[in-house]
Amino acid sequence: MIPSQDAPARQIIPVSCGGVTTLCIHAFLAAIAGLVLRLFFALRLPFSLGDGETYVQLARNWADHHVYGLWQNGQLIPTDLRLPGYPAFLAAVAIPFGRTIRAIVLSQSVLDLCTCFLGAALAAALAPKASRRRAAIASLWLAATCPFLASYAAAVLTEVLVAFFATAALVFFAMSLRQEPNGFFLNLLRLRVTPFNAACIGAFLTGLASLIRPEMPLLLAVASVVFVFRWYGSFGWRKILLTGMAMAVAFLLPLLPWAARNFISLRKIQISAPRYVTLPGEYATVGYFAWTNTWLERYRDVYLSVWKIGEEPVEVEDLPATAFDSPEEKQTIATLFNEYNASPDLDITPEQDRVFARIAREHVRRHPFRTRIWVPFQRALTVWFTPRTELLPIDGKFWPVGQNWQDSPAYVLTTGGFAALGYLYVALALGGVWVAWRARVAIDAPNLWGIALIVAYMIVRTTFLTTVEAPEPRYVVTCYPAVMALITLLWSANQKQNEGI
Repeated sequence: MIPSQDAPARQIIPVSCGGVTTLCIHAFLAAIAGLVLRLFFALRLPFSLGDGETYVQLARNWADHHVYGLWQNGQLIPTDLRLPGYPAFLAAVAIPFGRTIRAIVLSQSVLDLCTCFLGAALAAALAPKASRRRAAIASLWLAATCPFLASYAAAVLTEVLVAFFATAALVFFAMSLRQEPNGFFLNLLRLRVTPFNAACIGAFLTGLASLIRPEMPLLLAVASVVFVFRWYGSFGWRKILLTGMAMAVAFLLPLLPWAARNFISLRKIQISAPRYVTLPGEYATVGYFAWTNTWLERYRDVYLSVWKIGEEPVEVEDLPATAFDSPEEKQTIATLFNEYNASPDLDITPEQDRVFARIAREHVRRHPFRTRIWVPFQRALTVWFTPRTELLPIDGKFWPVGQNWQDSPAYVLTTGGFAALGYLYVALALGGVWVAWRARVAIDAPNLWGIALIVAYMIVRTTFLTTVEAPEPRYVVTCYPAVMALITLLWSANQKQNEGI
């Protein structure tokens, strides 16, 4: 067990009655405001299943036929097309509340509010001791009123559930990195968690998150590296290795049933989802995706290229000029798309896919900086700063402003407002990190190791997302509770007075 360096073994930090009362009042009001916002999105906006249809079918087949699979040619076929965490959540909601979309979105609204409270706990774990109540209250209000988080409560997608577990894991990791016997909210509840136990709980929660989204093991990888640097000067390699082994076991525990199921039903050793999502008998167009990865930067281009495969014809004139290096190459690709459009099932054949792969290799050879640096950088900007209006009943167009203003001023204001809010959140979070760094030498300093974990995780996660076929903005929504926690450092990192916490 890792000893505490900053607090006596049995110390319980006192909590003043006035501080608890203020915190409870803010918690109640923020919860009401957050619930109203989420109910607005859940009940007033038009809803479409979209990708959620697959999750709903998996949940129904799992509940009704005890098979985690999909119907194909009249047969229920076991599949690993999607991870089981979110379908399990849908099935659990259906048991007490019925099989309705409204039951799902209302349940997600409540769960998302719980994530806001976890974000408040994360802010308290990052802030100096004297400012924890202030940081928790500020983070709670920011998260509860964030439209990016609230809007996804109305979508049958994984974002709300994975945000809950990811934020909870970050809370326990931050507590462990601070090496205190408990944290702010645990003090309020008179609970005791040692740094070693907190690290293992964080790893277990990361394992649960990995049953929902396949990239979540990145959080444990980043946390492991940060823990090694944090503990290197305090503990020997033996304790570090033992702690790492304990965290690995805790992480794998939730994944073992899924791995066992895949081995028994699919005869494969796999603890996550496959890299390319295909049904049995389908061909993964790896070469085509390699080609789009050399030029696809904007979210709108995903609709015109990646998501049309297998669903709609693709018109070469709809693609940006950066997709082609020469008129001859454009003609070759146009021929490939003409053959694809003429196929009865709208499939790219292996022969066509090999041609796309060859063109992709030529793009990388001719333009290494553009394909390896510039395009991924633009994709990172896309996932973070695209206006998050994809769930709203608007077209999301902003430029040219004059023309779109004539068509619909409300749409332009909404799109522009969401875009500005996205930039503002990130700018304020970077400002919070800067203020925390400047306060690092103070006696009551912020939790720089926890801040480093969050920043490193966001960088690594964003880098990974630049490699996926479709750079969707929703993939970073799960980071926003942590973004709100970083923002609170702006006014909590230099706060020195004791607030009775």
